[in-house]
Amino acid sequence: MQSPCPEQRRAEYSCGNGYTLHFCGVKHMYRVAIIEDDPPTSGQIREWVLSAAPEIEVAQWFTRDEAEAAIAREAYDLVVLDIELGRDRHAGVAIINAINKTGRGTPVLVVSAMPAAIYRGIMKALDAWDYLQKTTFEEPEFIDVFLAMLRAAKNRHQATPARAGEELSIDPLHQGTPFWRGKKVNVPLTAQRLLAVLYERQGEVVSYDELFDAVKSGRNRENIRKHISTLREAFRELDEQFDCIENVPMRGFRWISAPTKTG
Repeated sequence: MQSPCPEQRRAEYSCGNGYTLHFCGVKHMYRVAIIEDDPPTSGQIREWVLSAAPEIEVAQWFTRDEAEAAIAREAYDLVVLDIELGRDRHAGVAIINAINKTGRGTPVLVVSAMPAAIYRGIMKALDAWDYLQKTTFEEPEFIDVFLAMLRAAKNRHQATPARAGEELSIDPLHQGTPFWRGKKVNVPLTAQRLLAVLYERQGEVVSYDELFDAVKSGRNRENIRKHISTLREAFRELDEQFDCIENVPMRGFRWISAPTKTG
């Protein structure tokens, strides 16, 4: 059957409730890394990924060392990983940190046997997209989460970077990578979400309670302030004079556009 999007890529998944998702856009071979030390489990995840999007390129890694080398070498659109790899009980934590350091905003889905009640919050604090505990979910749930992550990857690739001379370029409706005056701002996903909220409501005070809605864990003022500090540091790496995020004591923060800023 001919694709409804000529000269473009198309991926489709239909589940039992009749839901069908099409990905149509500029040509891009989406690349997924599966990091899992158990070959049968890795193979099962690969089958589910390809059932959701047959044209995706899938790489499978089984140890921390080879996974970290691949993360440094390759730009994956999405990563699915286990926390425990062999005798390394926290390999996944180290790999997520390595992914975050690349600044690519790569969404990570953690699939692990470790108890979700304990580890979900830990993984989300590290900016993992979601956490699925092995033996507690079926293929449809995995597919739903995977497709949501694939949408985020698609939106990131279709985002138009800012032209030189412009200020901030960001789509406030999605977790797209921000650009400051044409240069990429490398910040973790949680900081990206906070930035999107502030920028969408630029000129207005965004309260702490409203900012809590943008984070998945650590919903307290101190944590918000840490993320704001991370944002400021990232912008000032590109622009030493950056001062567009204003602290409003006891209330929250406000984005002030550079051209209209006073003082």
